[in-house]
Amino acid sequence: MEVQQKEQEVFICQTKYAKEILKKFRMDECKFATTAMGKNEKVDKEDVVEKVDETLYRSLVSCLIYLTTTRPDILYYVSMLSRFTNCATKTHFIAAKRVSRHVRGTLDYGIKFSASQDCVLLGYSDSDHGGSDDMKNTSCYCFNLESGMFSWYCKKQEVVANHL
Repeated sequence: MEVQQKEQEVFICQTKYAKEILKKFRMDECKFATTAMGKNEKVDKEDVVEKVDETLYRSLVSCLIYLTTTRPDILYYVSMLSRFTNCATKTHFIAAKRVSRHVRGTLDYGIKFSASQDCVLLGYSDSDHGGSDDMKNTSCYCFNLESGMFSWYCKKQEVVANHL
């Protein structure tokens, strides 16, 4: 993790680690993606496309999980991809590579904390309302203190929500 400190701000990122991930998976020269996942792209368990090397897929997703320490912008997508580490298909691997391509184009992203007179706490939450193949919600939240996000979470719920 890299920490850059200036007079009124602190910026944390993992630029070097992100470059190492890209190099490890031979994506350091790839074309970058502006978004981590396509607009109508969906990954699910019932994918009938050919299976891929699960060790390679697991390794890529594990690296991306560690990268979410300073990159909450990819947390939801990485969380979704981590569900398929034991049944990865070509579709899942392509989606994981797209997240990596997005990281390639956003190497300088991280979290910035700035000093300020007013201290404002903001919280956001969202759910995909049963968007997965088993109808279980994926819930996410994040909290910002002024300019920097300090807490974030994304998890698939264990039970199906009752939709009335």
